[in-house]
Amino acid sequence: MKVSLIIPAFNEERLIGETLRHVNAACGAFTALGWGSELIVCDNNSTDRTAETARAGGAAVVFEPINQIGRARNSGAAAATGDWLVFIDADSNPNARLFGEVAQCIQSGTCLAGGSTVKLDGDYPLASWIARLWNAISRAGCLLAGSFIFCEAAAFRAIGGFSRELFAAEEIDLSRRLKLRARETGKRIVMLHRHPSVTSARKLRLYTMGEHLRFLARTVFGGGKTLASREACHTWYDGRRL
Repeated sequence: MKVSLIIPAFNEERLIGETLRHVNAACGAFTALGWGSELIVCDNNSTDRTAETARAGGAAVVFEPINQIGRARNSGAAAATGDWLVFIDADSNPNARLFGEVAQCIQSGTCLAGGSTVKLDGDYPLASWIARLWNAISRAGCLLAGSFIFCEAAAFRAIGGFSRELFAAEEIDLSRRLKLRARETGKRIVMLHRHPSVTSARKLRLYTMGEHLRFLARTVFGGGKTLASREACHTWYDGRRL
């Protein structure tokens, strides 16, 4: 068995090193089973030292010139040689216990794909409440959070990977298509929750509540059209970082 870990990264030189340290350590759960693994960072047209920092952290680096999270993940997956793909955001820190649960799902033979609940770093009471609400919704509806997704490589390729039309919420679209594939193949989608993936709450520091609410309102009242616009999804693509 071989697992490919794929991290999309746009101007992430400040965080990618720490993320890679966590991921490399967590891979011990796979190594203990005698499984192989590979670590791939997709440099999504960064203007900083993301690629150099990723290589120094032991990752293979591929390049995607179009700034779009879905495309970056797809480019990483295209270079992957593993039987299973694990997508991790560049500002997320999974742990070995979570990887151990992923391994159990793979070994069961009944799982097609899955995800993890999330835990925000830092002390943000309102955001933590929203994260708990999202976790409840994602567990109930098997909706995968982009910060941590694992998937059988053959199934991912069969459904065409992440959408190239969406600049946000592409993981929700992927969840929908994976669930259809799971029903077709008699397998299941799982949501792991015992050991959440820790992800950065930096957007709360970098953008105002007004910016977040305006985006949400435009998305809801515009029927989701904002999700197909890079400019409208500026909190993902304007390059603002720590």
